[in-house]
Amino acid sequence: MTTAAFVALACAFIIGLGAIGACIGIAIMGGKYLEASARQPELMNALQTKMFLLAGLIDAAFLIGVGIAMLFAFASPFGA
Repeated sequence: MTTAAFVALACAFIIGLGAIGACIGIAIMGGKYLEASARQPELMNALQTKMFLLAGLIDAAFLIGVGIAMLFAFASPFGA
C-alpha cells in the first residue's frame, strides 16, 4: 500500500471513531439529563443550559478531529 492509501485509511478512522465517540457521549449525556430532570424538575432549566454547553464541547472535539483529518487528506503533510 502507498502512503496515500494509509493517509486515507487514517482519515477514515479519525472521522469514524470520532463520530462514534461523539454520538455515544451525547446519548449518555442526554439520558442522564432526562433522569436528572425527572428526579428534580425544578432544576430543569439550569441542567438544560449545562447540557447544551457540554453538547457543544463534545461536538467541538469531533469537529477538531475532522479538521485534522481534512488537513491530512488535502494538505498531505506526509508527502503522499
